[in-house]
Amino acid sequence: MIAIIDYRAGNLRSVQRALTHLGLPCTITSQASDIAAAERVIFPGVGAAGKAMETIREIGLDRTIHEVIERGTPFLGICLGTQVIFTASEEDTATCLGVFPGTVRRFPVMGEKIPHMGWNTLRHVRSHPLLHGVDESAWFYFVHSYYPDPSEAADVVTLTSYGMEFASAVSRGNVFATQFHPEKSGAPGLRILENFSRWDGKG
Repeated sequence: MIAIIDYRAGNLRSVQRALTHLGLPCTITSQASDIAAAERVIFPGVGAAGKAMETIREIGLDRTIHEVIERGTPFLGICLGTQVIFTASEEDTATCLGVFPGTVRRFPVMGEKIPHMGWNTLRHVRSHPLLHGVDESAWFYFVHSYYPDPSEAADVVTLTSYGMEFASAVSRGNVFATQFHPEKSGAPGLRILENFSRWDGKG
């Protein structure tokens, strides 16, 4: 069973629909016991970092997320769920979960519209099991005004260009996280979710 973490952020149902389309059993839950017992965990979301962190701490999911990751459970962050696993965010000057060292920063004004919204490609910096069968020419859906800026270059899996290059996917141990939305990205995104369903949390 895949647990989709519910912390009152948007976009949970679209993740659930994508997994159901793939025939993968999943549940949307905010219960620590359900998340802890899951074979895999997805941490999606759309919204603001400050409010998200307030809710996560209020319902005690900060501890649960750290416990699940430390246990080695395969863990996938998506969009806001990726941003709040960094140390901090410039959005609301939020202190985040600190799974990845680094800061989430607002896009500078460089002639591009903010938010970055629509389709873009990924430049693969290193291989990863979740990218198996995903071509670099594939397009993925983005909608965000802030981007991850990892402290450790080794955590970066893909880069995307939008007036500048930013980390669009990162990974460390059993955690893989994307700034784009695989659940809204057609066949390439579904391939990433399918790969996640078979991933052992290594590589």
